[in-house]
Amino acid sequence: MAATMPRAPAPAILPYLLLASALVVAACGLVYELAAGALASYLIGDTLTQFSSVIGAYLFSMGLGAFLARWIRTELVESFIRVEILVGLVGGYSSIVLFAAFAMGAHFAVLLYALVLLLGVLVGLEIPLLMRILRDRLDFSELVSQVLSFDYFGALLGSLAFPLFFVPRLGIVRTSLVFGLINIGVAGLCIYAFRNGIRVRALTAGWAAATLVLCVGMHEANGWLGRAEAHMYPNPVILSKQTPYQRITLTHGQDDTRLYLNHHLQFSSRDEYRYHEALVHPALASLRSPRTALVLGGGDGLAARELLRYGSLENIVLVDIDAEVTQLFRTEPRLARLNASALANPRLEIVNQDAWRWLDASPARFDAIVVDLPDPSNFALGKLYSTTFYRLLRQHLNDEGVIALQATSPLFARKAFWCIVQTLNRAGLETRPYHALVPTFGEWGFVIATKSAYRIPSTLPQGMRFLSKEQLSTMFVFSPDMAQVPVEENRLDNQILVQYYEQGWRHSVSRE
Repeated sequence: MAATMPRAPAPAILPYLLLASALVVAACGLVYELAAGALASYLIGDTLTQFSSVIGAYLFSMGLGAFLARWIRTELVESFIRVEILVGLVGGYSSIVLFAAFAMGAHFAVLLYALVLLLGVLVGLEIPLLMRILRDRLDFSELVSQVLSFDYFGALLGSLAFPLFFVPRLGIVRTSLVFGLINIGVAGLCIYAFRNGIRVRALTAGWAAATLVLCVGMHEANGWLGRAEAHMYPNPVILSKQTPYQRITLTHGQDDTRLYLNHHLQFSSRDEYRYHEALVHPALASLRSPRTALVLGGGDGLAARELLRYGSLENIVLVDIDAEVTQLFRTEPRLARLNASALANPRLEIVNQDAWRWLDASPARFDAIVVDLPDPSNFALGKLYSTTFYRLLRQHLNDEGVIALQATSPLFARKAFWCIVQTLNRAGLETRPYHALVPTFGEWGFVIATKSAYRIPSTLPQGMRFLSKEQLSTMFVFSPDMAQVPVEENRLDNQILVQYYEQGWRHSVSRE
């Protein structure tokens, strides 16, 4: 029968090993929480609500776990080891289980919060158990301050390591499995350190089985993830890759190549020409011999392809934060054919940098600026649709120049569309909103912004597949269900656009 406080082989060093364990388990617990919040925001959207509710549920369940710890009165070390093994297994597999549930159409939200609550309870048990194991080895005041200090420092390490190191290199699924193995490592260290006072054989068997299960997960994760992703997309996945900034997924089937970023569709090769012709030419064709152009986003090179139709353009700068996207669309033959090798054109310069930082540092001014950024589905993107950003953009526009922006759907996200228009106006720009039908996405919205009056062009470049000069004037007319509605401007301190966007698309999906 195990004693309540087992004998340790090296009493002097044990407190420090246990304090180090507090640091590690705090880092692991926070990583599982961040992974759950990130997956919820990627797959469901509504970033603010998902992260807030996941964090709230996790903290509540940690409090519940700390309360329940009072009922564990004996076998403290063995209980701590069992908890570590369970946390490692549940936390390690949480991401792949959630991803698979979403892909298979299961009740994702129910499973998400069930896992968050279970993990929170288990993590909430850890620190009280550690403190009770240490209470005969450290003075009480020193015990509390040291355990909490290591716990908070571990949380900091986890919060930094997750986005900066692990996810860009391993992705969310494998990151969760790695931290599960780290939790299991803490359990193994405790089995060794307290081997003279616990039931080593039974605990070691459980530890070994959990380690094997997690190692199998590490080995098979990419395959499992690929099979789960295959259920999420209508066509076969031909490439799936995690970059430091996003998950890139390419599918191809029935002569249709599609790009998804963080599981959100960016284009279909069947009708992307409609979107990109509508984005670029109503603005560029209104200029007399433009010489310089800037593209923000557009790492697929498709907007650049349209810009290169203008022989007067001498220099095009394309700023996209993700080097792996621009490299993929420059070198992969199928994708390079789609953008007509625009990213290898000598008139085009690629800059892989954050758009805001590049604009803030560059003195350059342009005749045309094309903003082809992803939809404002989260705060990181929403800041690039703010009055502050648009004022910065205005500083880089020549007096007779023109800005063309994609602005989500005026039909499905009506308030979001008119919020972008309102925000541009508040930034001191004249605006002409318009729209076009892109079958893959439905009715899509764009905005032309200038410092002076804009005139609809009377001519277009040769070779248009969608646009015609007769059609141009109709694009600036909005039917009653897309007409302007009262909205607030999008500022950095309110990010109201993200809320408009999420509400609009959520309601449009629910109507379907």
